[in-house]
Amino acid sequence: MAKLPIVAIIGRPNTGKSTLFNSLVRKRVAIVSDIPGTTRDHIASKVETEDIDFLLLDTGGMGGGTADKEFEEDVHEQSLIALRHADLILFTVNGREDITKNDREITQLLRRQAKRHVPVLLIITKCDNEDMAEEALAQFHELGMGDDILPVSAISNVGTPEIRSAIARHLRKLHFEHTEDNTAPSAIPRIAIVGKPNVGKSSLINALMSDVQREESPRLVSDIPGTTRDTTDTVIRHEDKEYLFVDTAGLKRHAKSERGLEGFAVLRTIQAIEDAEIAVIVLDASEPMSRQDKNITGLAIEEGKGVILLLNKIDLLTTSQREEKVMEINRAFPFCQYAPLFGTSAETRENLPKLFSVIDMAHRNLYRRLPTHELQEWLKDQLYGKPLGAVTTAKHITQTKDVPPTFALFVKNPKEVKVSQLRYLENRMRKTYDFAGVPIRWVTKGPGDRSE
Repeated sequence: MAKLPIVAIIGRPNTGKSTLFNSLVRKRVAIVSDIPGTTRDHIASKVETEDIDFLLLDTGGMGGGTADKEFEEDVHEQSLIALRHADLILFTVNGREDITKNDREITQLLRRQAKRHVPVLLIITKCDNEDMAEEALAQFHELGMGDDILPVSAISNVGTPEIRSAIARHLRKLHFEHTEDNTAPSAIPRIAIVGKPNVGKSSLINALMSDVQREESPRLVSDIPGTTRDTTDTVIRHEDKEYLFVDTAGLKRHAKSERGLEGFAVLRTIQAIEDAEIAVIVLDASEPMSRQDKNITGLAIEEGKGVILLLNKIDLLTTSQREEKVMEINRAFPFCQYAPLFGTSAETRENLPKLFSVIDMAHRNLYRRLPTHELQEWLKDQLYGKPLGAVTTAKHITQTKDVPPTFALFVKNPKEVKVSQLRYLENRMRKTYDFAGVPIRWVTKGPGDRSE
């Protein structure tokens, strides 16, 4: 399995890091503001290019300069974590300002802290015209930092393609390869075991192993939250079939609690979800469902992964308590009612072997394809006599090659299609074809978009 490289954006506050991040990702993810220090936490998103894919990481500003001193130390520490573990660094400086003391301090930090083989691209932001770019290039050469020095105006997307090309070129030199085609199922299903700290992720991996494998390489288990600091791949064989499980460190909620190795654990967990096909979200039956449980699940859904909700430690509950817990989970996760809810106990192994069949089902559905002629007949049945507004103008439907299952709907005016109308179609789709365990996506197109 190819590792997804991490590209970290580093710089002092208000040098345009978040604007650059949004420009490279090509969607508005990071908060953009003129107030220094707006980004306090890591924001990560996968960037796909023709040459190579990478995980782009936006960080809070280094070196102070914000109005909120309480968090400056934590933000700076988070940036250091990203710096130490990144495969490529984008060092941003403000092209509208002279070199500052903080710019020089960060330059020295990069020389001391970054791994020697890691490329550093010096990105001069806010260069809105050619004259500004030339003047800034002459000035920032003085820092003596950067494998490449690139001026950019991210807000107008000037220079962004050159940065993407430079990133791909340097990552290829480091022998990173384009991630494998995700439109075809892998030979061995890739499953990320994710969840809050101390919900029993490592114990579940141990319980899934055969007795021989468990004796040879057991996972480290402890009552201390955060015992697992990194992601670890474990191939488990069940009924003549292999499964690759990735046990990850727990995702914590606040930057304040993510110092040192904990901060790196968050990056590796995000990376593990990106690399996986199926995300098993481990929930603790002895605790209420939390916002962080929902956030982790939302991340997996947003990245188009198969999702299984696994309720661990059910041996601690009575029959009536189990029923109440299922109702609580249904209330807490209305956005993924399609995800199988699987109760088990790593301690007693109750129901655990059945997890493999649930994974197989989600894996099949992730890559399942429906014939266009069958979809056409299905659509006619769903639209007949229904007051569905703009959707009733649909004359054609087809499944795209994308994963998760994505359906292109050709209507008279795509802008008039409402989310509620697509949600109705999704509910009907699931009733007819199931697609349990995987998200469904819709693309609305106009008559002129149809190429067949």
